[in-house]
Amino acid sequence: QSIIGPRREMHYHIPSFPRSIYLSKSTTSGSKNVFRILRQLGHGIVAWDEEALVHLPPEAYFKRRLSPAALKYVSHLLAWGEDNVELWRKYPEMPPGLPIHITGNPRGDLLRTEMRGLYDHDVKKIRQTHGDFILINTNFNQVNAYYPDMNLLKPPADPGKEPELSQRAIGMGMSREYAEGLTRHKQAIFEDFQRLIPVLDQTLPDHTIVIRPHPAENQEVYHNIANTSKHVRVTNEGNVVPWLIAAKALIHNGCTTGVEAFALGLPAITYRASINEYYDNAFHRLPNQVSHECFDREQLQEVLANILKGKLGHANSDERKKIMERHLAAMKGPLACDRMVDIFEEINSIQQKAPTPALKYRLRSRVWATRRRIKKRLKGFAADMSHNKSDFLRHRYPGVSQEDLQSRLAQFQQALGDRTELKVEQIFHQFYRISAG
Repeated sequence: QSIIGPRREMHYHIPSFPRSIYLSKSTTSGSKNVFRILRQLGHGIVAWDEEALVHLPPEAYFKRRLSPAALKYVSHLLAWGEDNVELWRKYPEMPPGLPIHITGNPRGDLLRTEMRGLYDHDVKKIRQTHGDFILINTNFNQVNAYYPDMNLLKPPADPGKEPELSQRAIGMGMSREYAEGLTRHKQAIFEDFQRLIPVLDQTLPDHTIVIRPHPAENQEVYHNIANTSKHVRVTNEGNVVPWLIAAKALIHNGCTTGVEAFALGLPAITYRASINEYYDNAFHRLPNQVSHECFDREQLQEVLANILKGKLGHANSDERKKIMERHLAAMKGPLACDRMVDIFEEINSIQQKAPTPALKYRLRSRVWATRRRIKKRLKGFAADMSHNKSDFLRHRYPGVSQEDLQSRLAQFQQALGDRTELKVEQIFHQFYRISAG
């Protein structure tokens, strides 16, 4: 059986779960206390890093995404591909002998040809609503965050002073100089896109321009553009994959959707009117490498016109294929999920032979979980902790109903030809247990 639910809420309920394998999306310093309690309760811990496909430069990545205090509790790491393995192997404090498996990632599974049927209904609905459209995915949450204090530089407490380095930038291991430079570069790209969108609206009267902002962005600027345009729409509705399948082309700059578009065969353009190779190579290299690069508005319009006329497809060269294969494994053969389950079964066979955790650890975990819940709730009210506020969490993680989950599972089973009867039970708010019926 599997139990799924919101990460933060799951930590509050740790003492309630039977001995399990905890699958973590990261191994940051913020996880070390949770990992310690999990291990004391007899749970195994397996981890991947959701940000290791399109990642920071190694030194900054190590500071932000890896913690020796957390890694010491992890029994296995799951890598997106060879590039991810090489990145982890360079980490000076990687525990010796920690197994790293190249499994690919479930997000890659969702892009595979045999899974396309999952999206047929959504794709049809999107096309009926928007017709032929160009998808613009933005990722300017460093300078256009949902709340200003979530930017790399936050407004100063004293209006007469310079912006301050935010907790986010500090947590990423950025110096003030680095954060200021990246802010200037991202702001320039942000403004490039604000100028580009009205031009596309005017020059492509037969196409809708659909903007999908990053979930952590403030959408106001995009709605303002849409309000003065004829064919511009702004939405974060649903999974991005059916939008990529339904679109005629994608425009982005250093966005992970550029990688997803390549895997799906959608022509993608990276708009690089503002260039800073230092930051672009550090942050945005992979998505830009697998897209058509355009360095000014005229070039973009020419490339886009050729795409819409059917003269140019996605950026599918042998070199780009090799780059993708190095970064994203399991796009052929067994699914990434199947490869992961094989590892889980090996861990489980060993874990079941371990002794039951001592009573003192079970009692400690209940006290710890209660204290953590209270502490996190109070943090949500702090002025500089906007990422913990309930309205932002609801915006970014809208949740799923039991009926929606059952429907989605049925679609997965149909795509995979699986006839297993599954039972879905709600055990807490937004927590579900999935088991064979």
